[in-house]
Amino acid sequence: MATLTYVYADSTAVLGPLATYAEPHCYDLCEQHAGSLTVPRGWEVLRLAMPSQPPQPGPDDLLALADAVREAASRPASPAPGQRAAHSALEAPAATEGTRRGHLRILREPS
Repeated sequence: MATLTYVYADSTAVLGPLATYAEPHCYDLCEQHAGSLTVPRGWEVLRLAMPSQPPQPGPDDLLALADAVREAASRPASPAPGQRAAHSALEAPAATEGTRRGHLRILREPS
């Protein structure tokens, strides 16, 4: 896996290790697509050194996983068949610490 970042001002595409957080103009690629990457004529590709092994989960990853499990366990049970859910699946959830869409959550960086 690799992250592709476009630097439009420099007409450059940078292909490097998998990013740890999302940024605009960044795309995660599998090994096959990272290896066969081509760019528009006149652009340059910078290929950064890739780690030989994927990074191992750290304490922050384990805490995030534990928090996600606790959150899922604290949700109310699904309504019985034939009963109407308290919230429609099409309603936007209430804003919390980040924006949530389905099972994904965008966390804001602390100011």
